[in-house]
Amino acid sequence: QVQVVESGGGLVQPGGSLRLSCAASGRTFSRYTMGWFRQAPGKEREFVTAINWSGSSTYYADSVKGRFTCSRGNARNTVSLQMNSLKPEDTAVYYCAAAPSTRNSGDYYKVSFYDYWGQGTQVTVSS
Repeated sequence: QVQVVESGGGLVQPGGSLRLSCAASGRTFSRYTMGWFRQAPGKEREFVTAINWSGSSTYYADSVKGRFTCSRGNARNTVSLQMNSLKPEDTAVYYCAAAPSTRNSGDYYKVSFYDYWGQGTQVTVSS
């Protein structure tokens, strides 16, 4: 079984920044594609960003491009999400997810691509 754990959510004013962290552990396979999704009340879970195992490729939703940055830690099963210039519409529960890197990476934006999910962390952008 794989455990995925997020941390770093909170309350921030519009224009502010937050950094989320995620770690995956528990299986012998050492390579994960990792993604971040978010879900606002009454809305479907939506793709935010994904990063491949090596960190050489990252993908972003248009709504966060230029404001959010996803990166790998020195331990390949950890990722961070730096969120700058936050807007009220960024308010949501943010989820980290992991998938075996052997899976076709073209579907990284789909919820169904990922096998393992964290419990989510709340991000609230409000004055």
